[in-house]
Amino acid sequence: MGVEARATNERVTGRRWTVRLDPVGRGRADVRVSCSRPACAAQVLPSAAAGRTAAIGHLKAHLRAGPAPRPSVHCACRAEECHTHIRPAGPRERPVPWRCGGAVVLAVITDREGRWWQVMECCSRCAAAHPTAKVVATAPAAEAPARSDGFRADAAAPATPGGVATPGGPTATTPTFSAAGPHFSHSATATGTAVPQQASAPRSDPRSDPRSAPRSARPTRRRPPRGRIAQRLVPHDLRPVELRDELTELGELFRAYQARTEPDLALLAELHARKAEAFHAWAEATADTGLRLDAQRAEQAAATARLQHLHRIGQAPDGEGPAVARLLTAPAQWNHARAVLAHVAENAPLPGAEARLLVVMVTLRTAQSGVGNLVGQDVKGLPLQDPQHLVEQLVESGWLGISGTVEELIASRPENPTQITVPSLTPDEDDPGPFTFGRKLRPKLSGWAQRVVGEKKLRKGKTEADVRLLALALATGSDGEGRLGPGGEGIGVDALSSWCAVDPGDLPALVDRLTAADWLAEAEVTDTLLTGRLTERVLPLGCPLT
Repeated sequence: MGVEARATNERVTGRRWTVRLDPVGRGRADVRVSCSRPACAAQVLPSAAAGRTAAIGHLKAHLRAGPAPRPSVHCACRAEECHTHIRPAGPRERPVPWRCGGAVVLAVITDREGRWWQVMECCSRCAAAHPTAKVVATAPAAEAPARSDGFRADAAAPATPGGVATPGGPTATTPTFSAAGPHFSHSATATGTAVPQQASAPRSDPRSDPRSAPRSARPTRRRPPRGRIAQRLVPHDLRPVELRDELTELGELFRAYQARTEPDLALLAELHARKAEAFHAWAEATADTGLRLDAQRAEQAAATARLQHLHRIGQAPDGEGPAVARLLTAPAQWNHARAVLAHVAENAPLPGAEARLLVVMVTLRTAQSGVGNLVGQDVKGLPLQDPQHLVEQLVESGWLGISGTVEELIASRPENPTQITVPSLTPDEDDPGPFTFGRKLRPKLSGWAQRVVGEKKLRKGKTEADVRLLALALATGSDGEGRLGPGGEGIGVDALSSWCAVDPGDLPALVDRLTAADWLAEAEVTDTLLTGRLTERVLPLGCPLT
């Protein structure tokens, strides 16, 4: 064979590259996304969820832009002799690597923790040996090389005494050759020799002999699909059956969780706890030390996910102090605080930020029964230009009722408070009222709002009512770490400007006032979102989103 012919038949090793997700440093939440391809620069993302999304998007972009798998390449595993999936050996056997074969495919392999994704141009047999492999593209059938005698290797062979040639295909006992190698249709031809028929044997009717029927028409026995969990296949004969079904269901639940767009650490902790219990039972049934170690790792993963969930919602593990000593300590209390603010935003009787702020404080004083007490300092302590006139407007509108005159209310002291009523909050037989919390929670919510509105630096900075309203909104619109919006993605500018009763263009000035008062850090206002986080100083006043 000439030099040119040898160069034409040379085969290169398949492509392979990896996208990784690594922590930036100990104790930090941000992560680094890197790709092994030379032209790809590393990215730093603020959280593991954002990093995982970016890594998957980067991988998909490569798959869309890259070429299809090439039918003539060597399997990418071949460089490693398939050491990543060695066939298990018996007690007296040496481990044997899987042999490459089948069509060339483009497969994506990932680890079970979701920390790296590897794309391989490999054969279909090697792809099938990886439990996590997903085939995204298959190469077209390669044209068979020409033989030295001028015939193609996959040409139909002539009929032999052992079989009859069919149109467009080989006989039932003749080996066929393709680019992937020889494939035999019957075990008797493993040596390449045909089995001759007896000359005296009568020719049977092909319609009555099931062996003469086409292979596709013969009945096949199909095993039920096998469950898969943590890169392990669940055996068909595993007993008890309840354990086998539990392992299969857990594998499906873990795969469904990985497909979620948002994490749920409480659900993840429950899944790991179930996995630990199931793997302990599996190890007892099979005496497999590896399963017992996997069960212990699942227990550790469950404890870690549970702890992360408690930290995210601001609660403390049993026997430990809270990560943040919040004024309102339970998710139910945080939700009730948000419900009060939402009710005021929809039912404020007067326009303007000052009226909105006064209505919030009066609503919290009368939320449970529609009746409460108020003194002059409660009104005069708010940043209102003319508190007496504003109270008169609320009384004239019918939203507020007082037992005496407005002057008496402004002059009242704690030892002689003025009774007030809010008819829209008074429950009756037909209407229990807009709120469902009890008498013990109402003063906690009222005290929380007073602490936020009268916070020391806001008070010393003489901030206006709209700034105090923005502080209330951000305290109830951040997560457990203080990041604004669900998942730290920010809060809509229109919603904030509507709540503060200001124009959207005035919102950046309010944000600057809160930043100067050490309420906000890393704040950034765009046309649609306010992003940033609450400072450590005011985290105890927050009501985290759950």
